[in-house]
Amino acid sequence: MKIIIGLGNPGEKYENTRHNIGFAVVSSFKFQVSSFSDWKTNKKFNADIANGKLGQEKVVLLRPLTFMNNSGQAVATAASFYKIKPADILIIHDDIDLPLGKIRIKKDGSSGGHRGVESIIASLGSKKFTRLKIGVAPDKRPKNFDAANFVLKKFAKTEEKTVGDIIKKATEAVAVILDLSTERAMNQFN
Repeated sequence: MKIIIGLGNPGEKYENTRHNIGFAVVSSFKFQVSSFSDWKTNKKFNADIANGKLGQEKVVLLRPLTFMNNSGQAVATAASFYKIKPADILIIHDDIDLPLGKIRIKKDGSSGGHRGVESIIASLGSKKFTRLKIGVAPDKRPKNFDAANFVLKKFAKTEEKTVGDIIKKATEAVAVILDLSTERAMNQFN
């Protein structure tokens, strides 16, 4: 069994923001794979979940409703309930240090300053999970760049095609990660 978690913030206010790209990718993946149930809010996990199968593998899709900085609460509760090891968890999240339109697959390692990932590492007591990092960085950073404020902004009209393309590419990467080893997927997409 695997859990795929798209990180973001709940509510209309945060839809289509850079910080919610993880929600967009996991939702796109669910849409592409018809075997998943509809999204249901699970109060125990404080998350929206959808269940399905890919081949013989059971897969749970999860969108935490805890807000980004507390994502670990939902992830740890779901992992404990399903008895999932960190190695069977894929976290999809924005990355302010990657250019818009780029993705990177990473296994293990630090949070890179991402508070949602920090929360997950702290709650799981492990960093041995796979991350699909999606670049949301601006072309140029102004002098007094405020990353926390920037990731809560919606994408500009001029970025929409790139965002659509990267969501498609990241959705394909999720399928490859599930089908292949993480190392082979890293070689294909990094």
